[in-house]
Amino acid sequence: MLSKAQIKYIQSLQHKKNRQKSSQYIAEGDKIVQELLQAGMPVKAVYATGEWLGQHTALLSRLPADAVKTVDAVLLKQLSSLTTPNNAMALLDMPAADNTLPQRGTVVLALEAIQDPGNMGTLIRIADWFGIPQVICSPDCVDVYNPKTIQATMGSIARVRIAEHDIKELLRQTALPSYAATLHGEDITAFGKLPEGIILIGNEGRGLTEETIALATHRITIPRLGGAESLNAAIAAGIICGRLLI
Repeated sequence: MLSKAQIKYIQSLQHKKNRQKSSQYIAEGDKIVQELLQAGMPVKAVYATGEWLGQHTALLSRLPADAVKTVDAVLLKQLSSLTTPNNAMALLDMPAADNTLPQRGTVVLALEAIQDPGNMGTLIRIADWFGIPQVICSPDCVDVYNPKTIQATMGSIARVRIAEHDIKELLRQTALPSYAATLHGEDITAFGKLPEGIILIGNEGRGLTEETIALATHRITIPRLGGAESLNAAIAAGIICGRLLI
């Protein structure tokens, strides 16, 4: 069993200020915990039902014995931030801040003021699907280590590097071409496969700021055939990446 102090600490990581103070976060979900362990992520502890632990002994053998905690479904629900808790959760150290600028010959996804944790997680998952090695977030984006964001990545957080930069400063400093997703730009079907560049996706409600759009080397638009006014940020990113990276 976990002590009251341990339970309180795990619950405290549902709040950003406590994650930042401790440089630790929680990942919830059977598949996510498996993928984090397989990827060699800095897992400090696993809390799971006895049945789940018994099914993953090989993976768990990489951890010290005292880092594997058997908990029942009642306690998992108490620890979880989810409405329907899973059978496993993990405590991890946050990776060191990655402030490196993207290199020539690479494609990165840059996000400005994304606010929804589910959208953020899905965007990271999209980057993973299309082989984008790095996602760059503006400082006013939702916290990447929000439990709902981690859940939405479905394990992709283990394979995509996350960096934080002011997007406008990034565009001023980089030599890479940049592609700003807007409602009024060049039709993405006119572009071939990108050998390198920064794909820019903006806030769910407002899109990219005018200053960011002005600094981009290209403005791009998904052709609209129907009457919808806009697309969800993650859906738009998926369509753009599917067109420009395959």
